[in-house]
Amino acid sequence: MWYFCIHISSEVNQLMLANLYNYSIILGSGSPRRKELLEGIGIPFSVQTIDTEESYPDYLREAAIPEFLAVKKADAFTNLLDDTTLLITADTIVLLDDQVLGKPGDKEEARAILTQLSGRVHQVITGVCITTKQRRKTFHVVSEVRFAPLQEDEIEYYLTHFSPYDKAGSYGIQEWIGYVGVEQITGSFYNVMGLPVQRLYCELKNW
Repeated sequence: MWYFCIHISSEVNQLMLANLYNYSIILGSGSPRRKELLEGIGIPFSVQTIDTEESYPDYLREAAIPEFLAVKKADAFTNLLDDTTLLITADTIVLLDDQVLGKPGDKEEARAILTQLSGRVHQVITGVCITTKQRRKTFHVVSEVRFAPLQEDEIEYYLTHFSPYDKAGSYGIQEWIGYVGVEQITGSFYNVMGLPVQRLYCELKNW
């Protein structure tokens, strides 16, 4: 487990999310992208991580998978929550023709995944779980991403100069390959990055 704090004082925090004043908010994710996106909402939070195996039952399909994993990550924090803690956990999958494309184990697997995505439309689904000792809310957001046909040298350049190994689907849309390869997005761009912050903001505002 590792831990650090983000301290943000903003008008958004003071006015829009005043209902969260009594909570200590934890982002239960080590993803630098999720950290960056949650910072954008303008609330103070800490980051804590607990290693959780990202496995799920074979019978789960589509959005049920990232929701299950987000809840599984939240359950790992059960003994750490008190009455004033609000925990946010999330998981993102990439889905192509009902096949889940996870994080690549090595460069060859990353190349194979990007070759599959080339010239096609895939779904990015993020499941989010908001947990306190009194309540839990789980939801998901789906975005569709269309890739242009990718040349072999473009895939090789990306794999050489960037690190896709911690990313579902072997790519980060905020990186070079997103600039040159993504033709169209239907839905939330930030969801593709790993956290659907607009929906999360609405859920927190109504907590």
